[in-house]
Amino acid sequence: MRLEPLRRGHIDACVQIERMLFSGDGPWSAGAFRAELDAGGYYLAALDEQDRLMGYAGLAVMGRPGDWETSVHTIAVHPDYQGRGIGTALLRALLARADELGAPVVLEVRTDNDTAISLYERHGFEQVGLRRRYYQPSGADAYTMARPARRTQEVAG
Repeated sequence: MRLEPLRRGHIDACVQIERMLFSGDGPWSAGAFRAELDAGGYYLAALDEQDRLMGYAGLAVMGRPGDWETSVHTIAVHPDYQGRGIGTALLRALLARADELGAPVVLEVRTDNDTAISLYERHGFEQVGLRRRYYQPSGADAYTMARPARRTQEVAG
């Protein structure tokens, strides 16, 4: 597996994965992915040896130098590739980018997604809030989780 920047050519595969994983919660459209890429977010693709998309992740970066904030907008792994560490690799790459900026990281996760919650907790996230009926149209609740800013030298040390 290799990680590389998500490109427009990956969007159709992203939409297919979205429909498999998030059908009850308003999966992203091709237009939503294009808008995220156009907005300049930090998006990555996880590809296999045949350049098939196994997963993707995106980090929004807001603010200005010295006062950055980041938000994980998505992490998804195709069902055929789950349980192989791809989600962990994608998250770590997003966190490395946030650490380069010295930025805190926030995200939302379904309250019933124990696998994702555990992953985030292992990487320093804590629950800081609850958003009732956050996911639509299902009406599922989400936890807001946050990880404080870490400077690259803190991570290396």
